Amino acid sequence: MSMKPKATETTMSNGETATKGIEATVSSLKEGMTKAAAGFTETQAKMKEGMEKAMKTAEEFMAFGQGNMEALLKSGQIWAAGVQDLSKQVAASAQASFDETVSTFKAMTTVKSLKDALDLQANLARSTLEKTLSESGKLTDASFKLTEQAIAPITARVSLAVEKFAKSAV
Repeated sequence: MSMKPKATETTMSNGETATKGIEATVSSLKEGMTKAAAGFTETQAKMKEGMEKAMKTAEEFMAFGQGNMEALLKSGQIWAAGVQDLSKQVAASAQASFDETVSTFKAMTTVKSLKDALDLQANLARSTLEKTLSESGKLTDASFKLTEQAIAPITARVSLAVEKFAKSAV
């Protein structure tokens, strides 16, 4: 008889132990699930934040690229208009030179001496050389100004890019 109460006490003791173990396991599982849910929520928030940053960056790159295209188009328009103006200047200079040459040759048909013809030809050569040098200087200056004007939109975009990317790198 003394054995049975011990067995019952042991059984009860084992049952209580099993119940406490199950309760501890359930509690541990609940705690783990709570932590997992919190971790999932945190990960989800970080992913959302990362996606929002990526979308914002993509939008900024698109806007920046569009600005670059606009700068290239503006530069091309300035260049085309400038080249057209330079071409008009060259054509006007060539026309003036041609008119002067024709006028000199007409005058040569009416000269009375070889000395007068040589003087007319020397004056034409001197005048042509002076005008050529003068026009060359003007065209060179105009070409430099045109180049500066044409690259100004691109230079502005490069400066903006350097400024923008320097800020984001810091």
